[in-house]
Amino acid sequence: METHTTGDSANPGRARATLLVVDDEPANLGVLNAVLQPHFRVRVARSGADALRAANSEPRPDLILLDVMMPGMDGYAVLARLRETESGRDVPVIFVTAMDSSEDEQRGLESGAADYITKPINPAIVLARVRAQLEARQTRDMLKKFNLQLEHQVEEGTHALEQAQLQLMQSEKMASIGQLAAGVAHEINNPIGFVGSNLGTLAGYLEDIFSIVAAYETAATAAGNEAAFDEVRSLRQKLDYDYLKEDIAQLLGESKDGLARVRKIVQDLKGFSHVSDTVWEWADIHEGIDSTLNMVWNELKYHCTVKKDYGPLPKIHCLPSQLNQVIMNLLVNAGHAIEGKGEITIATECHGDTAVRVSISDTGTGIAPAALAKVFDPFFTTKPVGKGTGLGLSLAWNIVQRHGGKIEVTSEVGKGTTFTLTLPVEPSQAEAADAMPA
Repeated sequence: METHTTGDSANPGRARATLLVVDDEPANLGVLNAVLQPHFRVRVARSGADALRAANSEPRPDLILLDVMMPGMDGYAVLARLRETESGRDVPVIFVTAMDSSEDEQRGLESGAADYITKPINPAIVLARVRAQLEARQTRDMLKKFNLQLEHQVEEGTHALEQAQLQLMQSEKMASIGQLAAGVAHEINNPIGFVGSNLGTLAGYLEDIFSIVAAYETAATAAGNEAAFDEVRSLRQKLDYDYLKEDIAQLLGESKDGLARVRKIVQDLKGFSHVSDTVWEWADIHEGIDSTLNMVWNELKYHCTVKKDYGPLPKIHCLPSQLNQVIMNLLVNAGHAIEGKGEITIATECHGDTAVRVSISDTGTGIAPAALAKVFDPFFTTKPVGKGTGLGLSLAWNIVQRHGGKIEVTSEVGKGTTFTLTLPVEPSQAEAADAMPA
């Protein structure tokens, strides 16, 4: 059985906390009600079962004063049942009981009670402890609300930062593609040019072959006319039929190779342009290096030789297109650092059982010690105005960090520079999750 009691409020416009008082003795209920009712909205229940029903019905209690010794279901059982429900999980419970030993109080607090009051009650103590628990709950609720708001703001901020980084990466990528566009066009035009020339030559060859075939057909109609076959043999020798047969095969082979080169360049360009790709996958880092090298080759081939020193590597779990961006930035920077003729060395090796290492070295001008400490800062560049954005190495650092790796640089003025990437074979789940947009 449950009853509701209300009383006058000194501040009618202020919201009144709702208390649920649970006791099987009417006299105890009367005493607590007399103390609490002038200050709070009071609901009462006379059994454990009634208390559980009241806790799950409106108006829901902000605090429960619960007797321990009750028939049927004691206070400990009621509290345990309350903590199993969504509505009662966070409601503070104060035990009110005649059990006054320190062991009883310890058991009550360990079972999840917020406070423990012994009978006979002192009205001032009851009011003070009730108010303290209500204020504590209000503070917890406010903190919970603020934490949720803060989490939401952090999520929004993280998402905004992720989008900004992706846009920055996209801008840098587009700048890189613009810079490389002329070189890519040149790389494509070369094979297209000789394929076109080969096809023109092939058309002439076929015309000659068809002439020879037509002559054979004419001779065949004049069976027994040896003079007709002499004319065919003369035409075959004049048009160098044996050379035509051999050269046609070479022309077709060169043309196929040229078309394969064009297809490879286009595939590399398509793969390279997927900047915003956020799909983690197992990738062969050597394939990514070779693909990226093919993209920037026109930037390097006239003044650099490239040496590859690849060691055996496992596939790594990564964002391949983003790592390709890092490799491209390092290769282009290496090419720009070389004045005249020089060499770029790309070396790979395993770093223990859980990581791989990629180093890109050049024989360029090197970086001064004062600048070396700032090479990963956004917008810092040692290149002439208009030749660099100052974002390439900063983005490279961010991408490597997102993969749970590190990027290091050593340099000696006049001798060259080495950038070393260390990447985990499989980043932790937390690192991979941080790399995903919110």
